[in-house]
Amino acid sequence: MHRLFREVRFSINPFGTASRPGFNSYASKPCGDGLAVYLALGVELSGPLNPDSGFVVNVSEIDRAVRRRVVPDFEDTIRRLYGQQRPADLDVLFALLEKAGRSLQAVFTPRVSKLALSLNPYRKMTLLRENDLVRLYSEQFEFAAMHRLWNDRFSEAENFQTFGKCANPAGHGHNYILEVTVRIPDTAEQVGWISKFEQGVEEHFLSIVDHKNLNLDVPLFSRLNPTVENLASFAWECLCDKFDGVYLKKVTVWENNRTCCSCEGNS
Repeated sequence: MHRLFREVRFSINPFGTASRPGFNSYASKPCGDGLAVYLALGVELSGPLNPDSGFVVNVSEIDRAVRRRVVPDFEDTIRRLYGQQRPADLDVLFALLEKAGRSLQAVFTPRVSKLALSLNPYRKMTLLRENDLVRLYSEQFEFAAMHRLWNDRFSEAENFQTFGKCANPAGHGHNYILEVTVRIPDTAEQVGWISKFEQGVEEHFLSIVDHKNLNLDVPLFSRLNPTVENLASFAWECLCDKFDGVYLKKVTVWENNRTCCSCEGNS
């Protein structure tokens, strides 16, 4: 079985007339006019390859189905809520994703196994079709820290052979990115939740590591090398039981744009 993923970008202008179709699907189509609500919907289809075409599905068919069957629902809902001065909270958006999944599944033979809605470059909602529907919310945070990788049981030569420049005696720094993903039950209270979630990440992890020398300022890393793997494990331990009504699903730590490590649970 193959998993094909396609992202469809679109913009909705709730302030005036209906959004213009536009011609640049890379930026967003419909294009919006001036200030608009930008969204990106990722669609994952799971199934066998067509032996004649080599496709799971032609991605142009995914684009067409999303713009014809899904975007109008988002536009109608956003315009209606804007006119009523009501928020488009997570419950509303997850309901739209569930409807989108049903609508797209009526079009495609392969299974619609995942829908991922990017609210901005650093926040994402995901709906997984497993044994039941799984609702996930992910958000990225940044922190800066320095560390040195060193093992006192190794000789100096062995340390530099193992850790390279990361064994530099003065240490070195990273601008880290942390992504936290939680599973949200259908019954979770959504009002004001994102702010509380962000506060929890700040209080229980970021405040411990941000602008710190990890080897000296974080007790765990006085005896454990602060590798990206160990940082991911530490983030998991700090956050695993700190969010009311939701469950930590995964944490990922990037030390640069080429290297990251994740810890994932079964909640």
